Amino acid sequence: MILIYHDPNSIESIECLNILKKNKKKHKIVKYLENPPTENKLKKIVNKLDIRPYNLIKTEDSLWKEHYQEFVKNEGDFEDIEYIKVLTEFPQLIRTPIVVEGKKAVLCDPPEKVFSFINE
Repeated sequence: MILIYHDPNSIESIECLNILKKNKKKHKIVKYLENPPTENKLKKIVNKLDIRPYNLIKTEDSLWKEHYQEFVKNEGDFEDIEYIKVLTEFPQLIRTPIVVEGKKAVLCDPPEKVFSFINE
């Protein structure tokens, strides 16, 4: 079953969810703002996405700009675990939608990236 880490206030997330529904794909919605992922869960998601945790951060978000941007000039300024801790403490900084199925995951920004799951 497909998991979608969904933000109901995000246009991209809503569009991605609509694509899943239109294509009649079984899915489960994870409202990550209400139930933030643990550090361990987030590490697994990042590994499935095959990205560094920094790349999952909404660096344009005011929270990031106000509290972290001045300390992070480059992705390598902190260890991956430090970025994971920031994301678990402030899940609103997690870029979404993230679609996960088995050992695969896709950051669906733009939402059409979800077709990589649908077309398999």
